[in-house]
Amino acid sequence: MTFLACLITWIIVHVLILHSLKLQLQTAIWDSIISNCLLGAGCLLISNNLKYYLPKRQQFWYVLAFSLGITMLWLFMLNLIIMAWPAFTTDYTSFFLKSLPIRFAVGFIFIASIATTSVLWYAIEDQKESLRRKTETEKLAREAELYGLHQKLQPHFIFNSLNSISALAVSQPQKARQMIQQLSDFLRGILNKNENERILFSEELNHLQLYLEIEKVRFGHRLSSQIVSSETALQMTLPALLVQPIVENAIKFGLYDTTEAITISVSATDSDHMLTIKVQNPFDAETALHPQGTGFGLSSIHRRLQLLFGRSDLLQTLSEDGIFTTVLKIPQ
Repeated sequence: MTFLACLITWIIVHVLILHSLKLQLQTAIWDSIISNCLLGAGCLLISNNLKYYLPKRQQFWYVLAFSLGITMLWLFMLNLIIMAWPAFTTDYTSFFLKSLPIRFAVGFIFIASIATTSVLWYAIEDQKESLRRKTETEKLAREAELYGLHQKLQPHFIFNSLNSISALAVSQPQKARQMIQQLSDFLRGILNKNENERILFSEELNHLQLYLEIEKVRFGHRLSSQIVSSETALQMTLPALLVQPIVENAIKFGLYDTTEAITISVSATDSDHMLTIKVQNPFDAETALHPQGTGFGLSSIHRRLQLLFGRSDLLQTLSEDGIFTTVLKIPQ
């Protein structure tokens, strides 16, 4: 609305200037309307272009060059219309040609001013968006840390593990000692990791293996795992403690509601500077209709990825033929 009001005001001022130069009022009106409507279109064109492509500070010459090009295009279009419009007389076209240098200067000032203002406006908006994202990321990090401490030390996980150790202490003391060591290593590892720290995928797999070994002692033959990864994927990085919640989710909804044995599959590949991790578990569609849980798992990972990478397509899920698949993509 502000732009339209300014354009109308300038059209009126332009009419008065032309009329003061002894041009007929009707001719001055047509000249002003045609000239300034085209000029307004040029200003909108450069403003919208800068909305999607904002040059860096050292590329400010791009704005001036683009402004110069739009100004020349404006004059070219205006010249075609004026010369072809039957309402304009020969005397007026002569006046128009003589006024081209002044029109060019005025048009360039208008377009360059709009371009500069647009650059400043969009730069400020980008800074506001970056600040908002940074604030939101810090907030999420605090929330994730609080939840992480709660999630990492879930009472049911520790109690179940201790119960399993207690049961093994008499019948299989060597296995009980092994599980105590694994539980100790697992808890020490997750407490020492920052959830926003990037680590090698091989290190994440070591942490995941400890978790799976503990769960295998608890569930015995009912739980098995299959982990496949390319050598290149092992050297790629990802935010710490990102895969374990997905595997935990797979165990929860694949094993808790069934008495059958299941296999949790984890595979990792690399392509186009992207680490792709796929976690699969069997699931029962009937019991999965009413899952029990906090709801934080996959949704929190999706939100965390969105804030870390500014993308919403890095976590995908698929249910097909009794297999629930979670696909995680990490840009490198």
